[in-house]
Amino acid sequence: MGDESLRYTLDEALSSLGFGTFQVFALVFAGISWFSEAMEMNLLSFIGPAVKSEWSLSPTQESLLSTAVFGGMLVGALFWGFISDAYGRRIGMRGVLVVIAGAGLLSAFSPNYMSLVTLRCILGFGVAGGHVFASWFLEFIPSCNRGAWTLSITAFWILGELFEASLAWIIMPRLGWRWLLGLSSLPCMLVVILSIFVPESPRYLFKEGRTNEALDVLKKVALINRQELPTCILDEENYPSEETPLLSSTRKKMNTLKTCLDTMFELFSPNLLRTTVLLLLLHLGFTFAFYGIVLMISSMSSEQNACGSVTMHAGNLQNTSLYRNVLITCSAEVPGLIIATVLLERLGRKLTMEMLTILAFVLILPLCFHQNEIVTTALLFGARMLLFAAFSSMTIYAKEVYPTSIRATGSGLATSFGRIGGMICPLVAVGLVRGCHQTLAVIMFGIVLLISGICVMFFPFETKGKGLKDIGSDT
Repeated sequence: MGDESLRYTLDEALSSLGFGTFQVFALVFAGISWFSEAMEMNLLSFIGPAVKSEWSLSPTQESLLSTAVFGGMLVGALFWGFISDAYGRRIGMRGVLVVIAGAGLLSAFSPNYMSLVTLRCILGFGVAGGHVFASWFLEFIPSCNRGAWTLSITAFWILGELFEASLAWIIMPRLGWRWLLGLSSLPCMLVVILSIFVPESPRYLFKEGRTNEALDVLKKVALINRQELPTCILDEENYPSEETPLLSSTRKKMNTLKTCLDTMFELFSPNLLRTTVLLLLLHLGFTFAFYGIVLMISSMSSEQNACGSVTMHAGNLQNTSLYRNVLITCSAEVPGLIIATVLLERLGRKLTMEMLTILAFVLILPLCFHQNEIVTTALLFGARMLLFAAFSSMTIYAKEVYPTSIRATGSGLATSFGRIGGMICPLVAVGLVRGCHQTLAVIMFGIVLLISGICVMFFPFETKGKGLKDIGSDT
């Protein structure tokens, strides 16, 4: 039994189990989670004007509703990543779901403006943990076509955006924004129930030295998929022993601060320093550019781009063009997802991100000069499509390039840093465009995309077709 030929790795075990019934269940669970999070994020497009009218808010107070969500996400992404790496994917996911469901439902009963802002900030804190679901799902997928399958979760996000726009179209004119908030929290409550049946990631269990539990999970996956695990023994040379990790795990839970510091030191260790810094910059650039383009679609292709003062009267709040425009612009993400899925496994992660970023840069260049509405909308539609594809590819790469021991924390840190771009982009996308400085706004986005493209070029690793690392230093 000591013969290396009679041993198998965790990647080999997952490959032998294939993508079967269990992975479909895991995809649906993670997908519905992203579906519910997308609904909560997308409803901000609809409740802002309604709340502003009902409570006589200033434009700054209205925008604070969105800023509060991004503020919560800024802290939450790193927090949930650390919790997931330190205490398990299941604990992290359940915590995320409870926060989103609770804050989402309570938002519908907000008695005043400040309580609504506070609850939306808490909700953003929960939504920021969405990357934990992707990390959990990723760790059940064989390396073959892993990127394409993980990207499929993004389809649920798009469906959530489209469903929320349709729901708002029905609910808002008839029942108002409180009913929209309440109904939008129901899918997340469903996922809370489903989480009872979700197993822990075997990679996390092996990393913690809980080998027997990990093997039990693999056996259940094999049973559900109607496959057989290899009859030889698991190669545990790269994992902690069964006894030692239990002690280290106990110490870790007694000293959370030390564990957090150790994780951060590993993220910025010599082997990972360049990767981590580049991912931080790329998340910042892509988030800034993507959300900026989303906002510019409404600012540049609507009647508000005439560089005049346009006032939205209360009677316009029910204008169906708002829902129609959101549906149209969200649909740009559908071909974006298809493009990313096709290219990711053929060209690799780095080349895909590089090519898509350059093409997005080329598409926004003509907007340095005023175009007619059709051309403007078409260019922004195409730029959003390409940036969504590049953004999705980046999220896959960020989860693959880190070892299991710090995967969720690393991804969470990068996501948190990116939220800074989401918080400041309205100042450029809306402020400059409505202030008749469209050329300056486009130039700024172009510079950001160029810097992002340069960051991609300097990534040291390509993860296409490679097994996931579990213990860190050799990444």
